[in-house]
Amino acid sequence: MSIQTVVQFSTVAIFALTFVLSFFITREFYSKRSRSLMFWSLGLWMFALAALLEIVFAYGIYNQPLIKLYLFVVALVVEFLALGSANLLKSKAVIRYYYIFCLVTTAALGISLIPAAIGNILVTYVVYGALPLLITITSSAIALPAAGVLIAIAALSFSKTRNPKMLSIIAGVVIVSIGGLLYITVFPVFLYYSEFIGIVLLWLGFFDLKMLRLRS
Repeated sequence: MSIQTVVQFSTVAIFALTFVLSFFITREFYSKRSRSLMFWSLGLWMFALAALLEIVFAYGIYNQPLIKLYLFVVALVVEFLALGSANLLKSKAVIRYYYIFCLVTTAALGISLIPAAIGNILVTYVVYGALPLLITITSSAIALPAAGVLIAIAALSFSKTRNPKMLSIIAGVVIVSIGGLLYITVFPVFLYYSEFIGIVLLWLGFFDLKMLRLRS
C-alpha cells in the first residue's frame, strides 16, 4: 500500500468520524439552544472542514488559497471548542474577555495570512513544513490559550462530577492540539494519526453532553 493511499484512507476516516459527530452535536444544539453546544458544533464543523481539505491535499491538489484556508480553519478548531467550554463558566466577565481575546487573535491571524507567500509545504501528501514566523505566532496565540481553556474547564468539570468522560475530552484535546507539533519531530503522517485518535476520544467524551454542565 502506497503512502498516498494510507494518507487518503486516514483523511477520509477522520472526515467521516468528525462529520457524524458534528451532525449530532449540531442537532443537540437545535434541541437545547445552548451557547456551549453552538460553539462546540462550530468547532467540530471546522474540524470536518480541515479534514476535507486534508483529503484534497491527499489527492495532490494544492494552491495558495487552499493552504491559507486550511491554516485558518485549523486554528479555529480548538478556539471554537474552547469557547464552548468557556460558556459553561458562571463568570460573564471571564467569558466576555475571552470573546474579545478570540476576536483580536483571529483577526490577527487572518490579516497575517492575506499577504503571506506560502510555498508548497506538502510532504508525502501531508501538510508538513515551516511556516512564515508571523503566521506561526498568530496561530499559536489562538491555539495554545484555547487548549489551556479546554483542558482547565474539562479538569474542573471532572473534579466536580468525577465523570470519566472529562478525561476522554482532556486527552482528545491534548492530542489534537499538540499533534501538529509532535508530527514534525517524528514523521508527517503522525498528524493524521493524532487527529484520528483525538476525534475518537472526543466522540467518547461528548457522547453524554448533560454531564458537561458546570451550572447544574
